[in-house]
Amino acid sequence: MPPRHTVADILEIEQLQLKSLSLTSWHYRALQAIRRCRTKAMGGHIDKCDCCHKLHISYNSCRNRHCPSCQGHKREEWIRAREDELLNVPYFHVVFTLPSEFNSYALSHGKIVYSSLFKAAWQTLQQFGDNPKHLGGRMGMIAVLHTWGQNLSLHPHLHCIVPGGGLSKAGKWKKAKNHGKYLFNVKSMSQVFRSKYVAELRKSELKISQKVYNTVFSKKWVVYAKQPFRSPKYVIEYLGRYTHKIAISNHRIAKVDSKDRRVTFTGKEYRHGGRKTSLTLSTQEFIRRFALHILPKGFTRIRHYGILSSSWKREKLPKLQAELATKKIEINKTRQPLLHRRCPICKKGKLRTILLFDGRGPPADWRELLKDKKLIMGN
Repeated sequence: MPPRHTVADILEIEQLQLKSLSLTSWHYRALQAIRRCRTKAMGGHIDKCDCCHKLHISYNSCRNRHCPSCQGHKREEWIRAREDELLNVPYFHVVFTLPSEFNSYALSHGKIVYSSLFKAAWQTLQQFGDNPKHLGGRMGMIAVLHTWGQNLSLHPHLHCIVPGGGLSKAGKWKKAKNHGKYLFNVKSMSQVFRSKYVAELRKSELKISQKVYNTVFSKKWVVYAKQPFRSPKYVIEYLGRYTHKIAISNHRIAKVDSKDRRVTFTGKEYRHGGRKTSLTLSTQEFIRRFALHILPKGFTRIRHYGILSSSWKREKLPKLQAELATKKIEINKTRQPLLHRRCPICKKGKLRTILLFDGRGPPADWRELLKDKKLIMGN
C-alpha cells in the first residue's frame, strides 16, 4: 500500500528554504533531487507493454541513495547477488557504535570519521580472529553504515554480518570457539574497538583535542552482538533490512500539516523494549535532521572484508562453499521474480520505451506522436 505522506511532500513545503537548511551544496543537491523525484520536473518516458500493448506514462526517479522512494529495487538486486555467496556456517550480527562526542566531527569531516569506523571495526575483528586463543583464522565481514537514531538524531553505527569462523593458514575452515552462543566477548571487543578507532583518528588530518579523547576513553563503548542466526538462509533476508535503508521511510510519516508546517512520524524506543512512539517536529527541523544523514559525495556505505571481499570471492569462494556444503542451503523458492520493467497490468510483458520527454512534460500532441511511433515500430 502506498504511503500517505512522503519526505518529498515535506521538502516541497519548504522548497524555498532548502538552501538555508542544507549543511553543504551537496546536501542541497540531494534534497532537491528527492523533492523532484518522480515528478514532471524530472522528465519521463512513455512505455508500451509488448504483451498487452497498454501504454504507461512514468516520471523519472532521482535514483539518489538517500531517497525513500528509490531503494526497493536496488535492495532486491543486492540481496539476490548475495544469495550465491552464502557459506553453510553460523552468522553473527555485530554492531559497532560511536560515542556522541564525535558527532560534530562527523558533520564536518564525515569521510574521516566514518571511514575510521569501518577500519576500526574490521581491525577489531581481525585481531580477535588472528589470535589462536579466540579463533586463529582469517575472517570476513559485510558492514553497512547507519548514521541515525529513531528520532533522526545523529547516531553513527555499523551493522556487520560476520561468519562464525575463519580460514586457517592451511586453508581449512575453523569454527568460532563459542559459535553456539557468541562470536567473541563483547566487553573485550569494546575495549579493542575504542583503541583502534582513536588510533585511526590520531593518524588522520582531523584535529581533535586531548580533552575529547580523555572523555571518550572514560566511557564504555558499545559493541553489540546477537546470537547466531538459525540458518544461513535467514542472513540475507535479515541483512536486507539494513543495506539500502535510509534515515526514515515514507511509511513512518504519519501526518504532514502544510498549514502549521508540522510533521508527525512514528518510531521505536529501544530503551523501553522497542515500544512504538510518535514525534512531532516543525517541517524545517525535520529537514535539518534528515540532512544530517546525507553521506559525503562518493562515500561507500556497504563494504566487504576478508573472505567476503570482492577479490577473494572471485577466486576462492566456490572452493570454500564446496568444502562447507554438508547440505545445500535452500533459499526461499517462493521469492517472486524482479518486476523491473515488467508491465504492472499483465505482469507478463516487458515495457518498451517509445517516447522520452524532458522536464516540460509530454508534448501536447503526444498521442499523435504515439500513433506515428506505432507505425514506425511496426506494432
